[in-house]
Amino acid sequence: MTNILPQLEELEIWFITGSQHLYGEVALAQVADHSNQVAAALDADPQIPVKVVFKPILTRPEEVRQVMLEANASSNCIGLVAWMHTFSPAKMWINGLKVLQKPLLHLHTQFNAALPWSTIDMDFMNLNQSAHGGREFGFMCSRLRLARKVVVGHWEDAAVRQQIGVWSRAAAAKHDLQTARFARIGDNMREVAVTEGDKVAAQETFGFSVNGYGLGDVTQFMETVSYSDIDRLCIEYDEAYVMADVLTHGGARRQSLRDAARIELGLRAFLESEGFVGYTDTFENLHDIKQLPGIASQRLMADGYGFGAEGDWKAAAMVRAAKVMAAGLPGGTSFMEDYTYHLTPNGGQVLGSHMLEICPTIAAGRPSCEIHALGIGGKEDPVRLVFDTPEGPAVNATVVDLGNRFRMVLNEVDVVRPPEPLGKLPVARALWEAKPDLKTAAAAWIYAGGSHHPVFSQALTTEHFEDFAEMTGVELVVIDAETRLRDLKNQLLLGDLRKE
Repeated sequence: MTNILPQLEELEIWFITGSQHLYGEVALAQVADHSNQVAAALDADPQIPVKVVFKPILTRPEEVRQVMLEANASSNCIGLVAWMHTFSPAKMWINGLKVLQKPLLHLHTQFNAALPWSTIDMDFMNLNQSAHGGREFGFMCSRLRLARKVVVGHWEDAAVRQQIGVWSRAAAAKHDLQTARFARIGDNMREVAVTEGDKVAAQETFGFSVNGYGLGDVTQFMETVSYSDIDRLCIEYDEAYVMADVLTHGGARRQSLRDAARIELGLRAFLESEGFVGYTDTFENLHDIKQLPGIASQRLMADGYGFGAEGDWKAAAMVRAAKVMAAGLPGGTSFMEDYTYHLTPNGGQVLGSHMLEICPTIAAGRPSCEIHALGIGGKEDPVRLVFDTPEGPAVNATVVDLGNRFRMVLNEVDVVRPPEPLGKLPVARALWEAKPDLKTAAAAWIYAGGSHHPVFSQALTTEHFEDFAEMTGVELVVIDAETRLRDLKNQLLLGDLRKE
């Protein structure tokens, strides 16, 4: 397996600080020293996975505009953190903010945590003016209708650094999608609506491109796979998973495992040939492929590829974005589907799964490699990994095309243990309880038009997706413990009115 996620430690967020010459060169030297210390401390914090790069203090309009243009042109810069150490007149920021194309975080902090009550004088007051300098900067960002994240608190606080780290991960995902390419192998599942959408509008909004390919474009790579490569991959399967007896060496269905290995190797070679970071397929369009890619799609997702079933390219893009945001974090991320309900008078649960394609990064233990009939698609029995998902908090998030805009819908959930073993269910699965409860959450999701193909993550939180949605200018609907349907319907109505 080969991880294709970007190396977050090679990406940069630039730390910029606003001031002015009114306070004199001595004060500006102190501002620069303080700013350098803050940037270095943030850079050293493991909660922030990217580099934090100190930039010289900004005191004039031309300096602001120049650093913004340089950030736009930098291939490694994924965003800027702005701090107003002193009062920095906001008119000097207008032309720079107008040209900025990278995400912005406003860090509203000050160098000292506590006031030196017995020694405080006007020199101290003039140097430490973040309290009102940040408000001046905030006004201009609001006046320019500039999307940004505001983080308030002392720069040494772990909670402040955690928020910056979350934002930096969302910025990395946005950066990744600017050049991301997704292959739509075959077409959409016939007559399905929510997996369709405007790919041109998606590229304008998110940056990624989606193009269609025939099965022949993929099978030609499968035909060139060598027997020795298949042997090596089957041994890798043997070592990584609990193998069903029929799939072990000499087992009655070992050839099916070899066929699955050929599919994975060919599909991987196809994706690598054009630098794709994700793909879709559909069981209605398999042609010369012997079985629906099951274990292949599962393992490719584990390597960082985005995936969407039945032609769902928006799901593939969301899985890829979530994989980038979650890089290095504990917990897994996967393509998912709300499959069936456990409805009881005192609540309810959702059994999430799919025919085959659930990422093993969300497995509670060592997955089992099995083969079972699929029942649809008219192809040979596919090989797949089967497992349960560990208990704990998670989120489901999806993006839908409403015709005049994209909307992200997110539901916070808690994964729970099934009350009984699922010994006859031959697929990977997760059982969760939706917040605030199943009836409210399902109704809210349906009112919002959410897809049945969310990305499921136990590594990410609502805040990650909130930051990502704000950076990309996408409407976000959050369904959580505080959700009330009357309020949610009003929120949806306001969203529609804004876009009319």
